Amino acid sequence: MSTVPPPEQPDEDSSSFSEQEWAAFQRDAAEGGGAAPPKEPSARARVVARRLREQDAAAERSGGGRRRWRRGGKAARPAPATPPGWRTGPAWQEMNGRRGRRRGLWSAVGVVAAVALVAVAVRPSLLTDRLPGHDAAADSAPSALPAETALPTGAPGAVDQAGTPTRAHPFLGSPARSWAGGADAIVLPTAKAAGGLSKDEVALALRRTKEFLVASNLDPKVLRGGSADGALALLDPQQPDLLPEMRRALRSPARTHDPLNYVTRFDPQQVVLAGDTVKVRGHLTFDAGKTGQVRVHADYSFVYPLVHTEADGDSRVARTIVRRELTMTLNDPAKWIATEGKLSLTENDAHFYNFECGVYDGYIHPVFPGDTPTGAPATGPETDPYDRSATLEGEADAREGCGRDCKSFGVTPNHGECIDDQ
Repeated sequence: MSTVPPPEQPDEDSSSFSEQEWAAFQRDAAEGGGAAPPKEPSARARVVARRLREQDAAAERSGGGRRRWRRGGKAARPAPATPPGWRTGPAWQEMNGRRGRRRGLWSAVGVVAAVALVAVAVRPSLLTDRLPGHDAAADSAPSALPAETALPTGAPGAVDQAGTPTRAHPFLGSPARSWAGGADAIVLPTAKAAGGLSKDEVALALRRTKEFLVASNLDPKVLRGGSADGALALLDPQQPDLLPEMRRALRSPARTHDPLNYVTRFDPQQVVLAGDTVKVRGHLTFDAGKTGQVRVHADYSFVYPLVHTEADGDSRVARTIVRRELTMTLNDPAKWIATEGKLSLTENDAHFYNFECGVYDGYIHPVFPGDTPTGAPATGPETDPYDRSATLEGEADAREGCGRDCKSFGVTPNHGECIDDQ
């Protein structure tokens, strides 16, 4: 058996010339033309033509579109799509160069944007100063002072933000603007054993002393003239006379029984705090007392910004300053007549700045800028309410000799906490 495949047979209609071509040939022959008859394609050409026709048919059935072929068996390949002017455009090296320059430009823009973001993060005022409605006074506040650990060596210097305090910025023009606010300003020192008491017992004495300062000078209810039950609950009922005296003073204020010796209160019918912040500056220390006793010393100034309860268009802010020095002891019940965990108040001094002298109704009455004091004349020496360089020790009656409270560093009298009894 032969392994040579039989030659492919052409189809009946595989001729490469049409009836029109035969008709044209016959017409030319009848007219005497000498044109040669169309040449019959070879069997191989007919096979190739048939295969191409089959491929065209398959493409049409698959939706791929019909290919067009020239007679003679070669495909008429479509010219590749090229953009206009492709032969006269820039060389590829130039195009790459342009892209490289564009990349370099965007890299430079990115660097500038990153530098700008860092600058705004470090100094937001570069952006916020240009926003509509921006209040520049809000950004002029000085950096917060570090916590005080001992008395400073002198009075604070001149403030950088001189100006009239407002409800939005009640500490403007005051050294207290750089003080910490609220209970967080009362920082406890590291406790250690002292006076025969353990480290934990000393830590308890420090913590309870802070709680007493907060309850008597920062509790909003007390500041509005309410009861001082939270402060009273921290004191030792075994201490003779203290709790009865405090309760009497709170119940029936008088010059000889003044609750302001222990707590800070304002008449809610007249004034309220301007905002929620009271500025605080001071420090706590402790030492060993007698055997079985630890003593905690507190020295703090509180600055209260106040506005009239019924403002009626009055935007003035008055600042009253209260400075308190006190010593509290925690006594070991095994060695003292004492209640475990309760404090005894053994020393207590207070000074008030910017208030009506000679009024003993249980409230501090501030004097607003521009107003003339209506209480008793101020006869004491002129003092700086922010000067914490000296102690209050030795003052038998903190309210005797009501002083003229005027800062000595460039703030006009009657400006907030300054009073001048001309």
